[in-house]
Amino acid sequence: MSSFLQSLPNWQPYGTPHYFSILLLALLPIVIALFLGKRLPIYEELVSIGFISLMFGGTHYKQFFALLGYLIWQSLVVFAYQGYRKKYDHHLVFYLSVLLAALPLIIVKLAPTIFGSNSLLGFLGISYLTFKTVAMVMEMRDGELTEVTLWPFIRFMIFLPTISSGPIDRYRRFQQDYLKVPSRDDYLSMLEKAVWYIMLGALYKFIISHMLVTYVIPPIKLAALADGGLINWHTILYMYAWGFDLFFDFAGYSMFAVGISYVMGIKTPINFNKPFLARDLKDFWNRWHMSLSFWFRDFVFMRLVYTMMKRKVFKNRNTTSSVAYLLNMTLMGFWHGIHWYYIVYGIFHGVGLIINDWWIRKKKTINKKRKQAGQQPLADNKWTHGIGIFITFHVVMLSLLIFSGFLDTLWFHNFIRQPK
Repeated sequence: MSSFLQSLPNWQPYGTPHYFSILLLALLPIVIALFLGKRLPIYEELVSIGFISLMFGGTHYKQFFALLGYLIWQSLVVFAYQGYRKKYDHHLVFYLSVLLAALPLIIVKLAPTIFGSNSLLGFLGISYLTFKTVAMVMEMRDGELTEVTLWPFIRFMIFLPTISSGPIDRYRRFQQDYLKVPSRDDYLSMLEKAVWYIMLGALYKFIISHMLVTYVIPPIKLAALADGGLINWHTILYMYAWGFDLFFDFAGYSMFAVGISYVMGIKTPINFNKPFLARDLKDFWNRWHMSLSFWFRDFVFMRLVYTMMKRKVFKNRNTTSSVAYLLNMTLMGFWHGIHWYYIVYGIFHGVGLIINDWWIRKKKTINKKRKQAGQQPLADNKWTHGIGIFITFHVVMLSLLIFSGFLDTLWFHNFIRQPK
């Protein structure tokens, strides 16, 4: 098995037009079957397994075995908790189950810092699969998920379009889509959207992102490092170039994933919705990496607020929400990696959301007083909306500069000789 995997090419998902041509050819029988109102479950899984094997082929073959071990581990955790939850509901067992579901990801994230090398448990996509299983355990605790069987669980986990980098789907939503084969008209509409998503993704990833990362960013980065100091104008240029590249690269990938999902008859949620037009940070997180943002909102933030209010940790509800914002975003920062710039990025957005929330409350209070005094409320028009977009855009770009890790290189690891 190992020698076979090593003999395979290593194809990164949606990495080249050649990958797409082979993938779409493999999906053709699925398209024909869905057009005729049927699914080909065995063939679909064979396609997923085949392309996953190519994703972990060549020098990445160990990741294939890591994925197999991971699926076995998560199956044991999820189904053990499901069996337990049918009769009992102790909070310690729930917390332990969540910890066990997240344990492989925790080990993978901590290994480079503790041991100085990557864990053998790691594979491309482990973060997004972990979000799926942790969510399932939490929904089982809530009583929203009661009857999960092994094959649908595996199908959900290894769904090809989203396995490597999302978007993060929910089991119930995915299962409803899978069990309800779209009508011919609905499927034709899905194919039309799929073509649009794939073409737009190609523009974003293969053209705009490629131009930025190949021709724009490298000279700016070198110039910024040569300038040195805490900050310089080339670093500002790098901030915008890298921020746009991150968006176009990841949004392009997400559009590919959603488009291929639609081809397979599954309406995977979109991941980006014009985030640079957000008028404040709350609006931004409702538009940026939406599946991740909504996951943290539903399974971390809301539960933190509920728990702290139930136990009356703080008397003031606004204090409760502020602490929840900070913990939620800091945890998101830690999820990206155990580096100071990821953690600061999370704290940055946590504080930003606290300020955002404070201003919304303050504005309501001011407008209430103005109304009592017979005055017009504070202006809320296209101009104030535009100012909000302008401020939010630059705040987000600053946060992405922190996230990029470039400041770490500029300040602490800058080996480029500065001009005298």
